[in-house]
Amino acid sequence: MKKPSLKRAMTKFILKINQYPIVIILFLSTMGACGQNSDSSDNLKKANKLINETSPYLLQHAYNPVAWNPWNESALKQAQKEDKLVIISIGYAACHWCHVMEKESFTDSAVAKLMNDHFVSIKVDREERPDVDQIYMNAAMLISGNGGWPLNVIALPDGRPVFAGTYFPKDNWMKVLDFFKEAYQNDKEKLLQQADQVTKGIQSLEIVEFNENKASFTTEKYQEFYQGMIREMDLSKGGKKGAPKFPSPYVFETFLEINHYQSEGDAMKAVEVTLDEMAMGGIYDQLGGGFARYSTDANWKVPHFEKMLYDNAQLLSLYSHGYQVLKKPAYKDIVFETFDFINRELRSPAGAYFSSLDADSEGEEGKFYIWTYDELNGVLSDDSKYFNTVFNVTQNGNWESGKNILFRSDLPAEEDNERMQQTKEKLLEYRNQRVPPPRDDKVLTSWNALVMKGLCDAYAAFGDNRFLESALGVANFLVSNQIRSDGGLNRNFKDDRSTINGFLDDYSNTIEAFIRLYEVTLDEQWLHHSLNLMTYAIDHFQDTETKMFFYTSDENDPLIARKMELSDNVIPSSNASIATGLFMLGNYFYKPDFIEQASQMVRNMLSDTEQNPYYYAKWVSLYGKIAHTFYEVAIVGNDARKKSGEFLKVFSPNTMLLGGTTEGGLELLANKLVEDATMIYVCQNKSCKLPVEEVSRALSMVAIR
Repeated sequence: MKKPSLKRAMTKFILKINQYPIVIILFLSTMGACGQNSDSSDNLKKANKLINETSPYLLQHAYNPVAWNPWNESALKQAQKEDKLVIISIGYAACHWCHVMEKESFTDSAVAKLMNDHFVSIKVDREERPDVDQIYMNAAMLISGNGGWPLNVIALPDGRPVFAGTYFPKDNWMKVLDFFKEAYQNDKEKLLQQADQVTKGIQSLEIVEFNENKASFTTEKYQEFYQGMIREMDLSKGGKKGAPKFPSPYVFETFLEINHYQSEGDAMKAVEVTLDEMAMGGIYDQLGGGFARYSTDANWKVPHFEKMLYDNAQLLSLYSHGYQVLKKPAYKDIVFETFDFINRELRSPAGAYFSSLDADSEGEEGKFYIWTYDELNGVLSDDSKYFNTVFNVTQNGNWESGKNILFRSDLPAEEDNERMQQTKEKLLEYRNQRVPPPRDDKVLTSWNALVMKGLCDAYAAFGDNRFLESALGVANFLVSNQIRSDGGLNRNFKDDRSTINGFLDDYSNTIEAFIRLYEVTLDEQWLHHSLNLMTYAIDHFQDTETKMFFYTSDENDPLIARKMELSDNVIPSSNASIATGLFMLGNYFYKPDFIEQASQMVRNMLSDTEQNPYYYAKWVSLYGKIAHTFYEVAIVGNDARKKSGEFLKVFSPNTMLLGGTTEGGLELLANKLVEDATMIYVCQNKSCKLPVEEVSRALSMVAIR
C-alpha cells in the first residue's frame, strides 16, 4: 500500500533527482523486457555466507553462486575496504517474483560472476529487518515512483543508495550491473551526488512536527474522517476502488467503529459488502480456510496465492466483530475455518505461529489450490455437478489454461452446510496429497501478537475455549522466549534461537494484544506485561521532542536514517498502535500523562489524517475513542468471568473491561467487592454510576445510541 502523504513529496523529489542522466538511462533500461531462463549448469552448489542464517528466505539463497552476505556491518566494511558498490536485494520467503528472479538471475553463473567481481552483495529478509526494507523502499519510491518485492538496490560502499528497482529479467539485471560498474569506475562523482540527493530525500520523508494546537477532539472532525474514507470505497464489490484489492482489515474495523458511534449506513455497507465478497471470492481458500495476501482483480476472484499470518490474524478479529454486529452465520464459519487453517498449517509445536505459506508449489504459482474440471469430477463423482455449480467450476476453466479457482456467487445457505462440508472434506483430503507450498517457519513477535488479539476477539464473539487456549499459548510463548531479561523484546524466533532486537510494531502489537488478553481473562499479569513493555518502549524508542516513536530502538546499529512508521500498511501504523496502547494503559493505571501523550500523537498526525484518512485508519480509530464518551466497565465478584463473557459478546469499541473475583490491584476496582454478589460498575473518567447486576442494564448504559 502506498502512502499518499509520501507520494507528493516523492513526486517532487523524482523531478529533482532525474536531472541526473544515470537515473533516466537506467530506469528506461529496465522497462519492457521479457524474463529468460537461467543457465546454472556450472553452479557448484557451494554454500555462501547465508548458510548460517535461520531465515527461510535467506536459506533459499544459501547455495546461489552469488557470494551473498547477510545484512551486517562486516559486509559494508568489506565493500569499503574493496571500494565496491553494494547490491542490497530484499524479499521474503512467500514472494513469487523473488523466486522468479532467483531462478533467472541469482542461480546463473554469468550473473553471479558479474556480481561477485564488482559488487558486495547483501540479501535481506524484509520480515526480519523491516527497518532496512523501509529505508530502501523509500529510496525506490523516490527514484522511480514504484516499489515492491523483490527490491534490488545499488548503493555506495557506506550503504547510501544510488538506485533502487524491483524485479528485473536476467538481461536487464546484467545491464543494470554493467551500467553501475562502469559508472563507478568512470563517473563516480555523479554517483556520489545521486547518493547524497537520495539520502537527503529519505531523511526528509515523514518528518513529524509537534502540534501545539490543543483543540478539542470533536465528533464533527470524526465525521470528516469518515467522509474521506468512504470516498475511497467500492460499495459494489467491497474493498478500495480498483485493483488489486487488499483485505486491509483495520480500515473495516474503523468503519465498524464509525457505525457504532454514528450509525452511518454506508460505513456498515462498506463492511458488509467487503466481508461478503471476500468470503465468496477466490482470495479465500474455500476448502482449507484462510485468506491469500490479495486479489489481483477487482472482484476478489484471482488471488496472489501466498498466505500471510498477519492477514489471517487481523481477519480473525474483523470477521468476529462483523459477526457480533451482523450475526451472519457465514462470518462465524470464516472465523472457525481460518482458525483451523492457522492451526493446521502454521502452528509451531511451541504454541506460536509461523509466518507464511508460499504462493508457489512445484515451481508454479497457485498449483496447490487450483483444479481442472476432470480432476474435480474424478474425486467427487455424483456430487460434482452440485459442487461445480456452487463454486463456478467449468469444463474450460474459469481462470487460465483450463484451470479453475474455487469461488462462490452467494454466501452459503445454512441448509446446505452438512452436504457441502462432506464434499469439501473429501476434496481437502485429496488436495493434501499434493506437494504443499513451502512454509516460512520463523516466528515473528509482531505477527504473533496480532494472532493473539485475533484469537481473543474470536473468543469474545463465540466463547469457544479453543480460541482462548491458543491465545494463552501465544502469550506464554512470547513471555518465555521473546521478552528479554532487560525488559525488551526480540523480533524473531527460529530453531530455538530468539534473535533480532525488536522494532516498534513488535512492542505496540504485543502491548495491545496483552491488554485484550486481560479483558477476556481478567488476569492482571497481562496488563503488567503491557505496562512493562510500554515503559521500555518509551525509554528506547520515543522522540522526546515530538512525543512520537522511532521504528528502531536507540540500541540498534544506526542506518542511514532513523525512521518513524506513521501511516498504515498491511499492518496498522506502529505509532498509531502504540498511541492506542498509551490511551488504554493510561485509563487502566490512572496515568493521565499516558493519555495526554496519546492525544498529542493524534494531534501531531491531524494534517496527514485529514488529507488521507483511509491510509491513517488506525489514527481515526484512536481519534474516535477520544472524541466520544469512553467507559470503564468494572465487574467484581464470583461470577465476574461469566458476566464479562456476556459483555464481550457485544461489539463495544468505546469501553474497556476490568474486574475479577477480587478487587485485585487496579485502583478503579478498589472498594467494589460486594459480598455474595457480582456487581457491574459503569464508569466514565473514574466516576461510576450506581452498580447493577444485569449485563443487559450495563450494556444499555454504554450504548452510544
